[in-house]
Amino acid sequence: MPDGWQWDQTLFRGSAAYYDQGRLPYAPGFADRLVETLGLDGQGRLLDVGCGPGTVTLALAGHFASVVGVDPDPDMLAEARRRALRLGVDNAYWVGARAEDLPAGLGVFQTVLFAQSFHWTDRDRVAATVFDMLVPGGAFVHMSDHKEPPAQPAPLPHPAPPFGRIHALVRDYLGEVRRAGQGVLVNGTPDREDLVVERAGFEGFQRLIVPAGEVVERSADDVVAWVFSRSDSAPHLFGDRRDEFEYDLRGVLRDASPDGVFAEQLPDTEIMLWRKPPQ
Repeated sequence: MPDGWQWDQTLFRGSAAYYDQGRLPYAPGFADRLVETLGLDGQGRLLDVGCGPGTVTLALAGHFASVVGVDPDPDMLAEARRRALRLGVDNAYWVGARAEDLPAGLGVFQTVLFAQSFHWTDRDRVAATVFDMLVPGGAFVHMSDHKEPPAQPAPLPHPAPPFGRIHALVRDYLGEVRRAGQGVLVNGTPDREDLVVERAGFEGFQRLIVPAGEVVERSADDVVAWVFSRSDSAPHLFGDRRDEFEYDLRGVLRDASPDGVFAEQLPDTEIMLWRKPPQ
């Protein structure tokens, strides 16, 4: 868990409605890579902790007998249910809970996955609990965007979103220290998941980079949705200045691209996984 920060239920309040439109997708081949690496055959159970609107849960649902998404935000789970219904996924189950509430009577799993959510948890405690929830030989999977840019970035047909100016505007409204729920992240979020997971008893570390690289067009509405999908600029943080902030944000975007069209290169996806030792 980030230094000096306490979780509260407003961390992503109001963000679920913007998540699907605002967030860039993971690399298109991430599900196939996991299927191959883990030898998934449509059997067993997946637990996705901090599942948000079910992005990864639903992408993998066809490769398990059942999948369970856990998230403390009711709006995220409502969006996940809508997406499952729209996609015709009938083996997904959604549970309102924090990672620290596990095992929560959910049983045992072949795979437990955290997609850009592990850093919000009491990591040592949660990793130890997950160890007990996995079958022998089961996999602990951590997914995130790959932070290193591509060696040869693709040329963009439109301006990139002006991220520097966007973050500066957020700081003007919310202060210099990054906000998160009712607290702040003085030192950012923690890393070195490898040390935490291995302390819990997992072994056999593997690191996979799934390439993406496609260039996608983004509208001004998409970029606004991205801003409001983030914990450090969730809609509730602006209070009664939310509309004023969005007006100024759209002004920044018009300055950067008068026609309101942007382009971004999709980041690669980084997957780290470990195994619970077999008995």
